Amino acid sequence: MPLTLYVDEQAWRAHHQRVVAERSRPVPVAKGNGYGFTLPVLARAAAALEPDVDQIAVGTADEAAQVLALYPNDIVVLEPLIPGAAFADLPERVIYTAGSVDAVRALADRRMVVDCRSSLHRQGVARSDLPAVKQALGGRQPEGYSLHMPIDRPRNAPQRVGEIEEWINALQDEGLKVPVFYVSHVTGPELAELRVRFPGTRIRVRIGTDLWLGASDAIEARATVLDVLPVSRGERIGYRQNRLRHGGWVVVVSGGALQGVGLDAPRTLRGVAPRAKEAGRSGLRMMNRALSPFSWAGRRQWFAEPPHMSISMLYLPEQIEPPEPGSELTADVRYTATHFDRVRMH
Repeated sequence: MPLTLYVDEQAWRAHHQRVVAERSRPVPVAKGNGYGFTLPVLARAAAALEPDVDQIAVGTADEAAQVLALYPNDIVVLEPLIPGAAFADLPERVIYTAGSVDAVRALADRRMVVDCRSSLHRQGVARSDLPAVKQALGGRQPEGYSLHMPIDRPRNAPQRVGEIEEWINALQDEGLKVPVFYVSHVTGPELAELRVRFPGTRIRVRIGTDLWLGASDAIEARATVLDVLPVSRGERIGYRQNRLRHGGWVVVVSGGALQGVGLDAPRTLRGVAPRAKEAGRSGLRMMNRALSPFSWAGRRQWFAEPPHMSISMLYLPEQIEPPEPGSELTADVRYTATHFDRVRMH
């Protein structure tokens, strides 16, 4: 029985229409696990947004190959080309990303976007590279330039509009034409301001999370209850045979490490309260207690032990009436890190 992502298709697609209207011809991003929906679902959803969407972005060349038959227009590969590495020879409507001067040279006969290095410091050409970029282009015009921005803006960090403005000015000062400039993680007002400042440049926003996951009321993850077993105080359970401190119920549900359940990424903590909460969670984990993403009786329930490969074991106190096998529990999961067994449109 599956871990399922339920989607209110009408509400979900209505949200897409609103975002596309607000951002004016954005470039949807469909990469990785497809934000939980899978790449084929997102490719078809983007195709349904024509003519207001005429391009999508994917993470890798392999992902571009997966959606070629599902999306009919241009596909941008976000992963920058590594010169000398194996090259995926894809149709002309696939646009590659050059993040170095050598990559610009390697893509001399291909459609490309030149990625500029932002304050994210992850990839892209530096401003000092621009003379060499111009020389490597040899008079050719790339599809555009791009700048991948940080999400958070702590105090005294460079502001998005200012950073983007500096880059467009630097490109133009070098004598490079900038008909299209791709940006990410900018707000609607920031995008509007950039378009006013640069009327001769088409500012295109790449958007993933806000587009696919912004309609939170339209999507819900649920896990199937596979079994419910009564347990007694002192009884040992699970792979690790930990002893129970209280009696109650073990509820076995679909969804485990294979689907991404219980897997946490490191977090950036700022301020006293977030650090205190993380310290509290760490203390509970030291006592082999971890809160699961699965809810029953109006609250999230505890893991009985760490998730198995494809299922999870939950502990319910004996005073709580357990769910029936075959029923479903809602799951508060990170969609971008969860691989659902099925996506059910309704």
